[in-house]
Amino acid sequence: MFIIQGYAQKYEWLMYCIVGALALWVLYVLFRIYENWYANKYDRLLYRDIFIFKKLSRKQKQILSNEFHFYTLLTAKEKRRFEHRVATFIKDKKFVGRDDLEITDKMIVLIAAVGCMLTFGRKHYTYKFIDHILIYPKAYYSSANEEYHKGEFNPRERALVLSWEDFEEGYRITDDNLNLGVHEFMHALQLGAKQSSDIDALRFERQFQKILKRLTDQDLKNKLDEVTYFRAYAFTNQFEFMAVLAEYFIESPKDFKMHFPQLYAYQKCLLNFNFAGY
Repeated sequence: MFIIQGYAQKYEWLMYCIVGALALWVLYVLFRIYENWYANKYDRLLYRDIFIFKKLSRKQKQILSNEFHFYTLLTAKEKRRFEHRVATFIKDKKFVGRDDLEITDKMIVLIAAVGCMLTFGRKHYTYKFIDHILIYPKAYYSSANEEYHKGEFNPRERALVLSWEDFEEGYRITDDNLNLGVHEFMHALQLGAKQSSDIDALRFERQFQKILKRLTDQDLKNKLDEVTYFRAYAFTNQFEFMAVLAEYFIESPKDFKMHFPQLYAYQKCLLNFNFAGY
């Protein structure tokens, strides 16, 4: 009897730890249930970042201020969040130069910035299907199909491949609806939505299906044919359509909204883009 009581007293702390761990787990599950309920009911996220602490260097922030138009549209609080995400992205990925290209801070910061811009409204933003970012000086030859490419997302190699010349032109010219970085990063988001079950993926897929359903509407089809708003490449397949749609959404939101308000609304909800005037 005394021996049993002695053991009970000796391991009492362990019982408290187990009970505490179970209580924390139950709270976590309940919070996740509430988070998903909130997202479904209000069609937006309960939160995006809990902690914002990572910082860019002064030089890196200067690059954003001087070179990246989207960054200049953000509030001071949003800029701090954006910097944190860009710093996280840079640390998470490996940037590799091809054809003797020397990787610079400018390349790293701006590629990370485009990626983080597209996911700025999401909770998960680092593209889990991308480990490497391969950068060529200009359009590169692919032996796979014997053609020159400006960029591609290669899920098998977990790599995003970009021509720096074309990427730079894409982010620098902000109103021509041609943005290589946005286009290729959007392909990575599409794969993530299909192979993940997190809250961002579920929201993406729900709005994606709404867009596809909207495209079956005959009136919309007629208008698309009449105004020839989206470039022809958009209609290659549904994946290319979504990538091109993202380019138009990012680069000419007012014009996009005027011509196709319903598609714009779905795209805005899909990306949870409630900032920078969108």
